Amino acid sequence: MNRIKINLPDQFHFYTEIKVRITDLNYGGHVGNDVFLALIHEARQQFLMKYGYTELSFEGIGLIMVDAILEYKKELNYGDTVRISVCAADFDKLGFDLFYNIELIQTDGLIVAGKAKTGMICYDYTAKKKTTIPEKALHKLQYG
Repeated sequence: MNRIKINLPDQFHFYTEIKVRITDLNYGGHVGNDVFLALIHEARQQFLMKYGYTELSFEGIGLIMVDAILEYKKELNYGDTVRISVCAADFDKLGFDLFYNIELIQTDGLIVAGKAKTGMICYDYTAKKKTTIPEKALHKLQYG
């Protein structure tokens, strides 16, 4: 069976740390796929806020996540703290990809717990249609 392999960019210029809560656990006693996706959603929001954006306020337009790929590497449990690094790449006319490196913080270093990629499309909520990525946003995300 073929497995998904996400090739992460070489450099990330943003990260956040998030602690796993008791409510993040599934019936198996660990973080499930729905919470894994929620963790990267939180990291994405914090990443955008670094640049003064939200998903509904992106240089006068919005963003929509059009796809998500998750690659699991290590189980996450209650009390674990993860470092989620985020970067934007693969820009095109209508959007870009966000890449996520999810690492479990341990006393002896970081261990990759997962990788993810989300496709983000620029969207004009007033006109109800896709739109081009604003130049100012493009510059900020590409060059910091």
